[in-house]
Amino acid sequence: MSNYCIIMAGGIGSRFWPLSKNNYPKQFLDIFGTGKSFIRSTFERFLPVVPAENFLVVTNAAYKELVLEHIPEMTPNQVLCEPMRRNTAPCIAYASYRIQAMAKAKGETNPNIVVTPADHLVTNEREFQRIISMGFDFVSQPNHKESLLTIGITPSRPETGYGYIEVAPEERGGESRVIEVRNFKEKPDLDHAKQFLAAGNYFWNSGIFIWSLDGIMTAFRSFLPDMVSLFDSGAELFNTDAEQQFINEKFAQCQNISIDFGVMEHATQRFTIPANFGWSDIGTWGSFYTHAQHDADGNALLGNIVVRESKNTVINIEPGTEAIVQGLDHCLVAYRDNSLLVCRLDDEQRIKEWVEDLSKQ
Repeated sequence: MSNYCIIMAGGIGSRFWPLSKNNYPKQFLDIFGTGKSFIRSTFERFLPVVPAENFLVVTNAAYKELVLEHIPEMTPNQVLCEPMRRNTAPCIAYASYRIQAMAKAKGETNPNIVVTPADHLVTNEREFQRIISMGFDFVSQPNHKESLLTIGITPSRPETGYGYIEVAPEERGGESRVIEVRNFKEKPDLDHAKQFLAAGNYFWNSGIFIWSLDGIMTAFRSFLPDMVSLFDSGAELFNTDAEQQFINEKFAQCQNISIDFGVMEHATQRFTIPANFGWSDIGTWGSFYTHAQHDADGNALLGNIVVRESKNTVINIEPGTEAIVQGLDHCLVAYRDNSLLVCRLDDEQRIKEWVEDLSKQ
């Protein structure tokens, strides 16, 4: 009962345009046609190890009703509304102060916290839950109450779209056990990604973190003292009716910084559990293509589509529309809400830039 889950759900997912837009971002989409949105799947994935009342979703105020629509088990008080995007460190700090107030009211001492993005794919949920439980057990130990744990993923390819976690060479190939982290590496170029894969002591950084409340609060005080001072000025207001007004007034003063740059790169007690539970950060159309079902010609299709003489292509159109596609190879066609995208799949990293150009036009 002392396990908490913070779901970060404030992003737009602009690389999934035109499906993902400001008014209905990626975390609320059912991109694979499974009948469940990303955020719904995330909630259900953690529910066996975290009670429903201990979930918090941090999001934009504009998405609060969408969160409650997709997760009706949650109360409005469990949806924390950021007045603006300030990256992951302020998001996690805000939720941690709320958990601190909730735990105090319930008489809990030093609860466990798992932090997760809202839009990941996991295919082996039983193994995922086993790994998360292992992480909770680790940070619950008295000698690890200030340890910060991240879930690593055993890489299957030289991926340039993920950050990497480096462990000692003698830990090469380790899985399903806690290992000390040597370094965090930013998204590499292809040559470095190949080197990481060959070395065997590098893992993808999933962006899923586990720590105790005392552990993360100690880290914030050590590495982001200005942010702590800001939240401390209204600590007694968290989990009260005055919380939102305080956040609306103070949140913009938080440094715009990620938890990786703000905390993890400076911490000394950093650990990882390398795992393999069918994980993917579905952040791009390319990652969607990797995990989608393909026809005999390697096409990933969703919608009422007739395809001729095309291969290795993603075609995703909204229900109620029809499409005939001929003569494409390794391309992307996506249509939603009167918006159409046609491009080379290899150029998908430029979609965000193109969307910005479109908004200026």
